[in-house]
Amino acid sequence: MATTTTSLGAGGEDRVMATAQQIVKSLNTPKEVREDMLLILSTFDNRLSNITDLIKEDSDSTGVRFDAAEKVILRWDSSSSNPDASRHSLPWEDSPDEAAEYLSAVDEIIQLVDDMSVRSGNEIMDRAETAIQMAMSRLEDEFRLILISGTVPLDAEQLYGSIRRVSLSFVANEGEIDEEFVSFGEVDSKRGCFHERGASLGDDLCVDLINADAVIELKEIADRMIRSGYEKECVQAYCNVRRDALDECLVILGVEKLSIEEVQKIEWKALDEKMKKWIQAVKITVSVLLSGEKRLCDQIFNGSDSIKEICFNENAKGCVMQLLNFGEAVAIGKRSSEKLFRILDMYDVLADALLDFEMMVTDEYLCCEAKGVLAGLGAAAKGTFVEFENDVKNEASKKPMQTGEIHPLTRYVMNYVKLLVDYSETLNSLLESDEDEADGLQSEDSELENMTPFAKRLLVLISSLESNLEVKSKLYEDAALHCIFLMNNILYIVQKVKDSELGKLLGDNWVRRRRGQIHKYATSYLRACWTKALYCLKDEGISGSSNNASKLALKERFKNFNACFEEIYRIQTGWRVPDPQLREELRISISVKVLPAYRSFMGRFGSQLESGKHAGKYIKYTPEDLENYLLDLFEGSSLVLHHMRRKSS
Repeated sequence: MATTTTSLGAGGEDRVMATAQQIVKSLNTPKEVREDMLLILSTFDNRLSNITDLIKEDSDSTGVRFDAAEKVILRWDSSSSNPDASRHSLPWEDSPDEAAEYLSAVDEIIQLVDDMSVRSGNEIMDRAETAIQMAMSRLEDEFRLILISGTVPLDAEQLYGSIRRVSLSFVANEGEIDEEFVSFGEVDSKRGCFHERGASLGDDLCVDLINADAVIELKEIADRMIRSGYEKECVQAYCNVRRDALDECLVILGVEKLSIEEVQKIEWKALDEKMKKWIQAVKITVSVLLSGEKRLCDQIFNGSDSIKEICFNENAKGCVMQLLNFGEAVAIGKRSSEKLFRILDMYDVLADALLDFEMMVTDEYLCCEAKGVLAGLGAAAKGTFVEFENDVKNEASKKPMQTGEIHPLTRYVMNYVKLLVDYSETLNSLLESDEDEADGLQSEDSELENMTPFAKRLLVLISSLESNLEVKSKLYEDAALHCIFLMNNILYIVQKVKDSELGKLLGDNWVRRRRGQIHKYATSYLRACWTKALYCLKDEGISGSSNNASKLALKERFKNFNACFEEIYRIQTGWRVPDPQLREELRISISVKVLPAYRSFMGRFGSQLESGKHAGKYIKYTPEDLENYLLDLFEGSSLVLHHMRRKSS
């Protein structure tokens, strides 16, 4: 043994001492046990006899390092006897150097505790635990203050400015609407109703919720609190501040904390504004706030996936539940047609947000709640649409439009469904299980099987409107006005269909059939209105040839024709055909029927009266006069013919 030891030489001794030093540092045993083991080792060889000096040296070094670190911790603890300590003068508020010194002191104590691995009862360990407790209390306070002071104020105007808007003007009534139709949307005829649709956040919108320097400081503190076993306190401080901050963001976005009962008591105009703010808030909350919060948790707690998840889920819960509660209140509220667009907007924005939401939130309860509210909004939209169909079908006002004009119900419904086309995709998914509702359509709609669920329901809705208009047309005693009313309304429906995406949904055949109906009613109008006047221009009842015709009979015929024409003129100048093309076509149809007959009658018999006395009393109008007077028809302003044509003898 001696020979072997002697042969090691000076280099071997150095290696032995290095090994002994490593043993001193690495033995994971209480100090007393460690000293006994090293003492035994020292008896094996005289070169290890100074190992006890290493023990003392190691112990002295640890004590010096600990004392220095402890002094820094105590300096900033207000509960200590240090007169320089101040609870209101934290290292981060004084200088970055002092903050770094404080964190280094914390690191030193944590490292010393790890290295010493001593049991409680040891003097240094007791002091170390006390120092760590002081430091963690201070760091928790600092963590909270940095979270608060480092929060970037939410700029609602900037966020709203980043929302791209597509606005549609929904003028439900272009004329005067009777009080009987207030059920159709409470429309103000002077300003109409404005509907915003399709708002979406700008691409790549990213907002910092905490300034970048503060995030670095927060991460440094969080790392040390987690290493020291104070992750619970760290998480609690973080969540308390961030929950309040996110709640404040909702206030800035105009979302109030309201119970379901409070929401259901709000008048429609005020509720409409709250629904619009909710729609914007959902977009911003998921795309900006929660996305930013997720990024923040990842940065501050990047050393622990579980802590990141806990913090994010906990912070998301408050603002998300507030938004969902409002959505639920709307979903179960009273249904009315004016709410449908807003409910569909709410459904769409929540459906879109849910995709991103589920990727961020791992809380099953929150995800289930969001899906439940989405389903509720879908059911509310579907139910409101069905209720609107029933309102159109059953609307039973008994006051006819005096001028045969387009009925307010027609205007409202067609503007309403024109806007609904924007929601075709959503409504197709909501209505796909109710395709049997189209069974009531006429067999002529053979293309039904190739239509989407929404298109089929539109056919049902417009068919209900047409049936209702047919009933309303029977309120007119004048058969001609009955036809004018139906022509005006059917043409309006056709134009709204052709001028929008409705045309693609309903098809060309549908439009052709309605144009055929308009032509049929135009023919009926001519028959109902002008038959009597044209009868006055027939030869029947006028005896003999044209030269020997009874002047008395001729006078009666001209007198009766004049009376018929003047009556038609007086009444039908007051009727209104708003569409200029239809108005012109009707005038041409009348001219084609009346003017040739009048011109022919005048040619055959006019000369027999023109040579007599008071000829102008019977032959009042030339064919050119009649043609000019026909241009006054259907303008909506009653006129009376005062002109008396006088012929020179």
